[in-house]
Amino acid sequence: MGMSLPASDTDPGFSVIVVNWNGRHLVGECLDSVLGQQDGSLEIIVVDNGSTDGSTDYVRERYGNRVRLIELAGNEGWAGGNNRGIETARGEHLLLLNNDACLEMEFFHHLRKGIARHPDAGMYSTRILNYYDRSQVDNTGHVIFRDGTARGRSRLKKDGLEFDRESEVLCPSGAAGVYSRKLIERVGPVDERYFAYGEDTELGIRARKAGFSCHYIPKAVVFHKYSATGGAYTPNKIYLVERNRIWTLLKLFPWYLVAVSPVLTLARYFLGLYGLLAGKGATGKLREDHSPLKIFQALFRAYRDALAEAPEMLRARRRLRSVCTMPDREFRKMIARFSADIREVSFNE
Repeated sequence: MGMSLPASDTDPGFSVIVVNWNGRHLVGECLDSVLGQQDGSLEIIVVDNGSTDGSTDYVRERYGNRVRLIELAGNEGWAGGNNRGIETARGEHLLLLNNDACLEMEFFHHLRKGIARHPDAGMYSTRILNYYDRSQVDNTGHVIFRDGTARGRSRLKKDGLEFDRESEVLCPSGAAGVYSRKLIERVGPVDERYFAYGEDTELGIRARKAGFSCHYIPKAVVFHKYSATGGAYTPNKIYLVERNRIWTLLKLFPWYLVAVSPVLTLARYFLGLYGLLAGKGATGKLREDHSPLKIFQALFRAYRDALAEAPEMLRARRRLRSVCTMPDREFRKMIARFSADIREVSFNE
């Protein structure tokens, strides 16, 4: 299951991997915020997912050999794009950074200090704020509902002193998550079947079941343009989120939680339906541009495709037994500790 990463005697401290897809209007600000902190310890890798908007020419002409550009023939999603970067990365820690995010000055200074305090954690969550309203939290890591639905911790709350304290969280957000080399070598890379959405949660839970933890480092600040690449409210996002949630259940959750998850999911759907009809929350936003029929069709496709791949997910579950050794009782405690309220996962945008 492990993944062997290249290494040398001149390994940089961090490999920053930025996956880009038709993000010419985004990637420059992202890379500038990283390069503004380059002190020789950063390896910066841009993986382009077959963009057609001139992104690769822009990166090549503007940044030259200051970044390594990997050009893919097609769109391999967040999962495949990051894996192509991980395969060549040399850093002891990997920052998977969305192209719609940028770093506050001294980000790496604070990140190094936080990692030094928790060197064996394996995963590190940053303080991600709304790019457009920097007094508002985007997320501070993930929380999870018992049916496998993940949400950004503290999403849309007003930033304040309560977010200044370092703490343990479930796992990082894919917008700006940090992973150690030894974690990837132990548990394997991102699951490329997921393509996008929920793959950060699956990787985080897989790592936790293998004995790693995740620490929130509040002084390492990121500004995020939420879903600027993939779109915040689309039927395709619903499809990917729900399909991938089911896959994560089948791969990693104890069987008793898999058994009760349909009841929990139905309750979540009823609240989501209320939001759709009342124009509240994420489903209410969906209604502004998409018909209820499109939403229900996306859910149908999600279940159809999730169940079609169920045998492969069960095979993956068996393969992971030797790595993911957390007992079910400890998993139950973990879910309870980092749990999301049903209203949070049903209404939060």
